Formats: sequence, C-alpha cells, structure tokens
Amino acid sequence: MTADATDLNYGSIGELLSALRARKISASELLAHTVARIEALDGRINAIIVRDFDRARDAARAADAALGRGERLPLLGIPVTLKEPFNVVGLPTTWGFPHFRDFQPKEDALVVARLKAAGAVIIGKTNIPIGLRDFQSYNEIHGTTNNPWDLDRSPGGSSGGSGAALAAGFGPLSIGSDIGGSIRVPSHFCGVFGHKPSLGLVPLRGYSLPPAPPVPGQGDLAVVGPMARTASDLALSLDVIAGPDETRDGIGYRLALPAPRHDQLKDFRILVIDTHPLMPTGGAVRSAIGRLAERLERSGALVARSSAALPDLAESARLYMKLLNAARSPRLTPAALAEVQGLAAALAPDDRSLQAERARGWGMIHREWLATDAARLQLQQRWQHFFREFDAVIYPAAAVPAFPHDHSEPFDARQLDIDGKLYNYSDACFIWADPASTCGLPATAVTIERTQSGLPVGVQIIGPYLEDRTTIALAGLIEREFGGFVPPPSLSFAQS
Repeated sequence: MTADATDLNYGSIGELLSALRARKISASELLAHTVARIEALDGRINAIIVRDFDRARDAARAADAALGRGERLPLLGIPVTLKEPFNVVGLPTTWGFPHFRDFQPKEDALVVARLKAAGAVIIGKTNIPIGLRDFQSYNEIHGTTNNPWDLDRSPGGSSGGSGAALAAGFGPLSIGSDIGGSIRVPSHFCGVFGHKPSLGLVPLRGYSLPPAPPVPGQGDLAVVGPMARTASDLALSLDVIAGPDETRDGIGYRLALPAPRHDQLKDFRILVIDTHPLMPTGGAVRSAIGRLAERLERSGALVARSSAALPDLAESARLYMKLLNAARSPRLTPAALAEVQGLAAALAPDDRSLQAERARGWGMIHREWLATDAARLQLQQRWQHFFREFDAVIYPAAAVPAFPHDHSEPFDARQLDIDGKLYNYSDACFIWADPASTCGLPATAVTIERTQSGLPVGVQIIGPYLEDRTTIALAGLIEREFGGFVPPPSLSFAQS
C-alpha cells in the first residue's frame, strides 16, 4: 500500500479522489497498481474478461494532465469496469453468445460516454452468464467467474463479474444491470453494494443485444446501475450516469431527484420482511435479517415486521411473470429471449397459477398486455400508499448466500439446497427481484454480515419510486452504524 496509507486495493472513490487531487498518487500509478492486482489475482477469479489496459493507460495520462491543470471531475482518474453487454467502441459486445464473438459496436453506450466525460478510466468488461439468464456467470467464450470469498461458489448473476471484481479489489466502481436481481444478487453473494435505480432513471441506449442499433428508450423492467463497495460511491456514481437521454427525453426533462427522507436512523420507518408466501428463505439469511432488525430498533428506528398496507407479494410475483412473458417481442432474436424465458420459468414452479401462466405460451396480444400493465399500475398505486406509512422495506436479495457452482443442464431441472430441502434453483433468487422490478422501484443492496462459514449476507432496501436517494442514504447509515464491506480474507493482504 502506498500514497500515505491510502488503500489502493479497497479505497472508496472519495478516498482515491482525495489522494489524486492532493497529488499523493497519480492516475497512472493508481491504474498500474490496479492492473498489477488484476494480473496477479484474476487468473483464479476470472472477473475481468475483456481487458482494455492500453487505452486505459492513455486515459490515465490524460487524467493526470487534467489534474495538473486543476480540473475537478466526479471520477477523474478512477479505474472503472463495466458489465460485458455495455457497448464500448473497440471492444466486443457478445452477451455471452458465441455467434456474436466478433461484434464490435460503432459508438459507446450513453452510460459509458457519461463515465468517460466524468473522467473515469475504463479498464475492461466483466463476465456474465449467456443471455444474462443465470445466477452464475459463465459462458463458452470467457469461462467461469468464481466468488472471491470461496472460489467454488458463484459470484451471482448476471452482473456476477462486476460483483467479483469489486470484492477482489479490481477498482472501486462497476456498472451492472438488473431485470431479475442481477445487481442485487451479486452484491449479496460478494458482500458489496449495488443500486437498482428507479425504472427509467438511467438511460439504456447502447445496452442492447447485437446487432441492434443503440436507439434511445427505456426497458419495461430492465435497468442499469452502479455497483461499489460503499453507499457514498453508489450516490456519486448514480449522479454521473442518471438523467434523461439527451437525444429524446432530455429535450424537455431534467433530473431533479428528491433528497433523502431522513439523515438519521432514528427517523426512519422501516418494514422488515424475511419470508415470502411462495417460497422459503434460508435460515442464514433470515437470522441475519432478524439481527439487523434488532440493531435498527436499538438505534431508534421504527421497525415493523408486518403491515396491512403491504401489497400482496404472491399476486405481485404472478404479475411479474406476466410482464416477463410480455417482454417477448418479434423484434428480438430467439437468443435475446433467453433471459426472459429463463426468468419466467423461474418463478415458483410449484404454484399452479404460475404454471398456468407459463402454459399459455409466449404470445401475448396487445390487449392482454394492456390489462397486465393496468394491473401493474394498480400495484404501483398500492406501493405509493404504502410508502406514506413507511420510508423503506428491508427485503432478502436471495434465499441463500452464495451457492456452489452448478452448470448442469437442463437449466430448469436444477435444484438448490435451502436448509436441507431441495427447491427449484431459480426460485431462490428470481422471486425476490419482485416487487422492485415489477413496479420500477429503487432498491439498494447493502452487505450486513457474514455467515458462520464466512460468506457474505446482504439485503435489498426498497423505496418509493424516484426516491433513490432515500434507499442509498439508509444503506449508508446501516454501513456507518453496523459495518459495511469487508475484503475477503484470502485477498485482504494480497499485493498490499
């Protein structure tokens, strides 16, 4: 470790910016340290699967020149990674599909352009499952990503490479995406922080399956957002990437998110949920959430374990599957449907109403979609009413901590052990993506403790639509009061 005890492996963006601006270290030196760490450790982890180190060195030299001129940008000189599907000129975009191995986009994704404009040094892309449809991150092109806490376990998916990179100390920020928990589950598995923004808050242009053009617009459920090791870094990076697409909405709209509802734990009204009507939650996750609830109560927060105002979670889960069903569109290739099909197959296969929805097939006419969307609007209104009584919901990110690799096929036949009983593999995580995904609500993943065997446990904090600053603020208070990210023991002293 150099730069007057600045932690170059696990320092926050704020700490690294302070060192850069005080000229305790240069952007080139910080990049060299990060690259050396990746080259030393990533052979075992396999998180950074597309490396762009030469251009990163040019960007770091440019950052040093800017720092020398006294420029102050939000991410000037900070090494950043991106989930593989984000378009970057000069790098392949494959979504894990071998037939897209040679595809290279002609322009950067809008989020990438915003990161570069903020001074970020893009060092590479992180691994994913094929078609983004798994809770593990492996594909034929780039192989398997391992969890830095236990190399025999999954780092999560589909932003698993990003979660692993952060836990391993490969830069302080990575940008992921989330339609079915793909930011929240890797954050939980890898012991880091992640934020699933409110729907539409961060533009998706340039985050599209090849060879689709990077047109402006937003997904029906999908969002992109930051992953980091502190809540403050989530807030900083969200400010960089959020806001309307200038080629469309930016003509008439500007970003004006409300401030956090509170700045002290004692003022928060929190509903804590650790169970679901359609599936169990493992004891390790449930007990960790219980201890968090007790700590919150001791800190003066108003904590409830039930509420008549809470929308019906089973009803919401069924609606979630219908919306995934409707996400199928003729403009998508069969390969592009893999994620949606995997998601829809995931929800509570033992629930007959969900089985019936799957049996209806993939064709949903526009009239049916309108009825489904109307049901979602009603559910959104119930959540709006709920958040008059509460400020946030603490909710599992998945049923279990990181589980052992399982690449067996067929996918839908996989099972997962939850406290000694086998359940459908997909249910353990997908069902917890609802209701934040269904209703477009913000959800911040925060690490809270570790199991007896040493694996991280996190939760997601769900808040009112467009009150992203409230969920991030509560995550920051939990981090400050009860402890946040801790490096994996096997990597804590590596390259110090």
